[in-house]
Amino acid sequence: MGTAMVLDLVLIATAITLGPMHNSAFILLLSADRGLLKGLVFTLTWLVELVVVVAGVLLLTGGAPPSRHSAPSTAGLVVKLTVGIALVVYGERKRRRGATRSRGNPRWMARLDRVSGWTAAGLAILLQPWAMVAAGGATVMNADLSSAATFVALMSYFLLATATLFAMELYATFAPARAHIELDRLRTALTTHQDQAIVVLSLLLGLWLAAKSTYELVKLS
Repeated sequence: MGTAMVLDLVLIATAITLGPMHNSAFILLLSADRGLLKGLVFTLTWLVELVVVVAGVLLLTGGAPPSRHSAPSTAGLVVKLTVGIALVVYGERKRRRGATRSRGNPRWMARLDRVSGWTAAGLAILLQPWAMVAAGGATVMNADLSSAATFVALMSYFLLATATLFAMELYATFAPARAHIELDRLRTALTTHQDQAIVVLSLLLGLWLAAKSTYELVKLS
């Protein structure tokens, strides 16, 4: 797995883990009755989704990167280019609508203190940024499973993309009183700056994916 691919995975995983919407929802889950269990269900579901997408891609490629000018290789670049453009368009539209004005979280978040474990799992599926996950899958298409470095890079991708959830879960487990106060403050900050965070993450990752994929496609032509 090349350095450029590892960098792509790091950037994608960072954008995934920093998303304000799922982090706000997760904090509310932790504050609910049996919140630690529901938070764990959410986290594991989130992680499994990432693993399933990557595993599916690797099964299609057989764990060997396709040749540079092959249809699968080109398709992977097209997917990343499409996701990049979509993120830029989404981020720019949100910015023009007034990213500096916070509208708060959706009303359904106020009911997260009463949801079941199954609903927590469903929320993880619903709130997963699937466009970014698709970009991660397209990046993994060129992974070589015969290299030990590939396994390290993939494990790092999974852990980084789930890092904020694991960190908050552990914090709430070992320091529940302090975590309740600090995480509530974090949720308030996320709610206040939610739109700005979405704009920044969408534009930065989108521009990177679009520019890099365009460059690679031009090289293939």
